[in-house]
Order: sequence, then C-alpha cells, then structure tokens
Amino acid sequence: MKNSQVVNQADKGLGVFERYLTIWVALCIIVGVAIGHWLPAFPQTLSQWERANVSIPVAILIWLMIYPMMAQVDFGSIVNAGKKPKGLIITLSLNWLIKPFTMFFFAWLFLRIIFAPFIPDNLATQYIAGTVLLGAAPCTAMVFVWSYLTKGDPGYTLVQVAVNDIILLVAFAPIVMLLLNVSNVIVPLDTMLLSVVLFVLIPLTLGYVSRVLIIKNKGKDWFENIFVKSISKFTIVGLLLTLIILFSFQGNVILGNPLHILLIAVPLIIQTFFIFFIGYVWAKLWKIDHSIAAPAGMIGASNFFELAVAVAISLFGLDSGAALATVVGVLVEVPVMLILVRIANNTRHWFPQGEKMIAYPERTA
Repeated sequence: MKNSQVVNQADKGLGVFERYLTIWVALCIIVGVAIGHWLPAFPQTLSQWERANVSIPVAILIWLMIYPMMAQVDFGSIVNAGKKPKGLIITLSLNWLIKPFTMFFFAWLFLRIIFAPFIPDNLATQYIAGTVLLGAAPCTAMVFVWSYLTKGDPGYTLVQVAVNDIILLVAFAPIVMLLLNVSNVIVPLDTMLLSVVLFVLIPLTLGYVSRVLIIKNKGKDWFENIFVKSISKFTIVGLLLTLIILFSFQGNVILGNPLHILLIAVPLIIQTFFIFFIGYVWAKLWKIDHSIAAPAGMIGASNFFELAVAVAISLFGLDSGAALATVVGVLVEVPVMLILVRIANNTRHWFPQGEKMIAYPERTA
C-alpha cells in the first residue's frame, strides 16, 4: 500500500504537459506531418541550417530538452560512477553484445519471413539495413529526456552516454558490416563528433557554469527548489517542438508508405520493449538503484536516430528503403519510450531507494 501511494504522489506531482505527454506527442507528430505535406517550404527552409547532416534548429531545441538535467549534474557523482560499475556493465552489454544482433533477428524474422507476401525482397533487404543502423547506434541526446522523466541520476546517465559514444566511434561500422555484409559502410565522423559536441558537451558546459554561479550567488536551496522547478518545463516544450520539426521533414514519406511503415514498425517496437526489459530486469536482479536502472534500460531501448538516418542516406540514398526504416524508427520511438517511462515510474518500488525521489525535486502541477 505504501509503495503504491508513493507512485501516485509522484504522478500527481507532474504538470499537465508531463501527465498527458503521450497526447501532446501524438498531436505534434500529426502537426509535423501536416506541415511537411502542405507547407513544404517550412522544412526546406530549415534544411538550409544543417552542418554535417545535423540540424542546428533541432540541436537548439535539444538544448532546451536536456539543459534542465545537465544543470543538475553533480560532478562528484560522475567521479563516483566508477564505484557503481553494475549500471555501466548492463548498458554496455545491452548496446554492444545484445541489441544489434536482436535487432537484426527481429527485422529478418518479420520483414523477410512473416511479412514476405507484402514486401518485395529487394525492399526487405533495405528495410533490414535501416533497422540494423538503428540497432547499432545507442541513443546520445533523447536518453537524457527519458532519464529526466524517470528521475534518473543525471551524473551517472552522463557517464553511460559518454562511454557509449566513445565505443560507438570504433564499433558502429564493424557491427554494421558484420550484420549486413556491406564492405563500404561509411560512418560520417563529422556527424558523430558534431552531434556529441552539440548534444552533450555544449549543454553540459552551460549546465555546469550556471549551476556553479547560481549556487555561489543564491545558494543550493534556491537552485534546487526555485531555479530547477522553473526550467523543468523547457524539457517538455523542447521535446514537442523537436517532434514537429522532425516529422515535417518526413511528412510526404510517411503519408506515401502507410502499409510498409506499419510493417517496419512491428519489429522495431518488439525490439524496443525486449531490450528495455532485459536491462531493467537485470538491474532488478542485481539490486541496482532505480535512478540508475531506469536510464540503463532506456539507453539500450532508444537509438541515435540522427546518426542512423545520416548513414542510411549516405549509403543507400534519401529515397531508399533503408532511409525510410530509420524514419520509422523516429516515428515509433517516442510513443514507445513514453510507455516505458510510465512502466519505469510505476515500478519504482521494485528497486532499492525506490520510495525516494532521486536527483530531482518534486514538480508541481
């Protein structure tokens, strides 16, 4: 009874945007697709603001999403992350020893076997290629949002992401080549480096500087109870605006391939739930704190879709089946991840310290 009361109290602390986030996400996806279809000048104008296949407007919105979390990073927790290696072991095992291969298996099973009557063989090959690109690229930016929504430990999440990014630089291409037998996979290194700078380094620096200055001038209590509460709304606003922009770029693609989009979505959704629960249950068996367990599962379940889309376009072309599959990855990831966020929050009492609010003060409606 006590555990359920804790969960209910935490849920009541959510604002209207967070409480009905799934509805806002669905509306933003619809708005984005409509803009892309009927107002193509909007994405065409935004596409001019790209560097190394990375959208600068999207990067700015991602800053809004993850800055509130970065501002709360206690660098002492980063140093101490090495004293809690279990979370890192789960994250790295999921992303590099399990996830790419289960993604390939589910994609092959559904797109090549079960859905064979509905998908031509050559397109199935391209769709599988796109899903493998997604599976081999663990999330870099959005995972900070999922960690925030599950009250994850911001310092430990940062360490998990940083270690994955380092491994990604050397492991992405070999894994893709192994699974697809493609000898000329080109990882756009400038895209990877720019994404890490934009999505991790810049917001982390801004968060650290503002944290130090505010605590020095206003005190830690004012920072945690006034400043953090006032900026937390930026995370949700940034997420919703980002979705509108992302889906405005793919409006015609989505509307032109409704059946195939549904078929591609099936293995992607199954893979997302499968990987999350492997990591989450593993963390429960190891008795890891929820503030580390939830982000560990989220990092494994979500994907670095910016990199996957860029590589798919460079390898197979903008109008290829591989590029479409990576776009479907964007389409299904946010709603599915919100479901996993809800599951993680409702099962907080399974874990040590599950009745405590880790790293984040209570938010008011």
